[in-house]
Amino acid sequence: MIMEKPVTAKLCNYQLWFTFLSSFILCFIILCFDYSALLSSSSGATYVNNMYSNSITGQEPKSHDFTRNSTNPFLNLSNSITEHPLKESETDSCLGRYIYTHDLPTRFNEDLLKNCQKLTRGTDKNMCPYLVNNGLGHLIEDSEMVLLNNSWFSTNQFMLEVIFHEKMKKYECLTYDPSLASAIYVPFYAGLDMSLYLWGYNISVRDSSSLDLVKWLADKPEWRTMSGRDHFLVVGRIAWDFRRQTDNETDWGSKLRFLPESKNMSMLSIESSSWNNDFAIPYPTCFHPSKDSEVFQWQDQMRKQKRLYLFSFAGAPRSEYQNSVRGKIIEECLASKYACKLLDCNYGSTNCDNPVNVMKVFQSSVFCLQPPGDSYTRRSIFDAILAGCIPVFFHPGTAYAQYLWHLPKNFTTYSVYIPVRYVKNWNASSVTRTLLQIPGDKVLALQEEVIKLIPSIVYADPRSKLETLEDAYDLAVKGMLKKIETIRSFIREGKDPGISFADRDDYKYTFSPYEGKA
Repeated sequence: MIMEKPVTAKLCNYQLWFTFLSSFILCFIILCFDYSALLSSSSGATYVNNMYSNSITGQEPKSHDFTRNSTNPFLNLSNSITEHPLKESETDSCLGRYIYTHDLPTRFNEDLLKNCQKLTRGTDKNMCPYLVNNGLGHLIEDSEMVLLNNSWFSTNQFMLEVIFHEKMKKYECLTYDPSLASAIYVPFYAGLDMSLYLWGYNISVRDSSSLDLVKWLADKPEWRTMSGRDHFLVVGRIAWDFRRQTDNETDWGSKLRFLPESKNMSMLSIESSSWNNDFAIPYPTCFHPSKDSEVFQWQDQMRKQKRLYLFSFAGAPRSEYQNSVRGKIIEECLASKYACKLLDCNYGSTNCDNPVNVMKVFQSSVFCLQPPGDSYTRRSIFDAILAGCIPVFFHPGTAYAQYLWHLPKNFTTYSVYIPVRYVKNWNASSVTRTLLQIPGDKVLALQEEVIKLIPSIVYADPRSKLETLEDAYDLAVKGMLKKIETIRSFIREGKDPGISFADRDDYKYTFSPYEGKA
């Protein structure tokens, strides 16, 4: 009995060690077990892991293999297009939305801003003050409280390319890996570059930056993926300024959009041309909200606004244009006495340079007349919508053929169309009679639709992002991604992606009434 105690104790110690060792081995097996076999049916999980590891190591993810067809060059081109295996809702909300931004030499953007004292609008106006606050300009002092809050800036209408670039820097789906990109952004400030050389320079100087840009792009591997058809740029001038069709020294603008490489790119601008690879997006207004509540507050204010005038017009006669109806509009406005409010924007006048003056007039008007001016479109269109003032158009090219991503296809829901394109078609009191015939309930419906459009035609402050609303920038990016995805689908189907891509389509500017276009 004396010898049994140490034996029993020793057995208990062995059992404890055996139990501990068994537990340790079991845990080790569980931790080291390869679960990839269980996930083999989900290529998406492996793909996301590969993307993450590649972003750390700098290696490019492998593209999926497509069947080559030596007889069809567009099927061969499809080999360079990666189809992501995951659905957007499953793992990555940015799939199909990734954008890669080219790191251009600074001469194409930043250096232009550094030399802002040389930039002009064709006048002696100093452009430097408009570049502060990420291209928004200075905050507007509004002692009359017309503008309601501190989201109003002295924004120049030609600052779109700067504002867009600043917003793109904060885009939630930017990628440093071009193989993941659904679109490639080219941050060339073509409008500001052109403003340096429009007056007093020969065409070789005017075209030099454009020629250098396309040469730089064409040498990049990102270009070869789709021959540039996934590339887009944004400019702050009308598209016609970049479509000089001859090499005559007296002709206006540059030939950027007629260069062979540029024909494969898309361009967003404040006014599109007749060519299918140009797209119009809204002019920048002076309202740049930083949060949703500022938009809602402004919309509510516009709904409550007392409107004392039937219609208003802010502009100048443009007597240099023989068929312009502006002179007739001004005559009718002055003759109508209390029915119309005129804001004189003639050369030398500063009335229209002050956003407080413009918004005060538009807020007090039911309808705002928008005849063509130097070109088909006007910034005044968006100032009017911002003020809850129903726009009245006289030509389909002023809005209906332009802002297809931002304005309703059914233009009768938010505007009035008076098809008087030439002075010879004008009848006395044409505008007054037409507007007075619109029933009151129809006017209220039009006004409400206009006010609902406000979020889609403003550019939110680049230093912030709206929570639930899509602004003009968001809709432009969405439209561009959809357009490029359509081109990709053509390539995958073996079709020619260039069919009608850069063709001219004058039809949208010549027929009336305009029914809208998808």
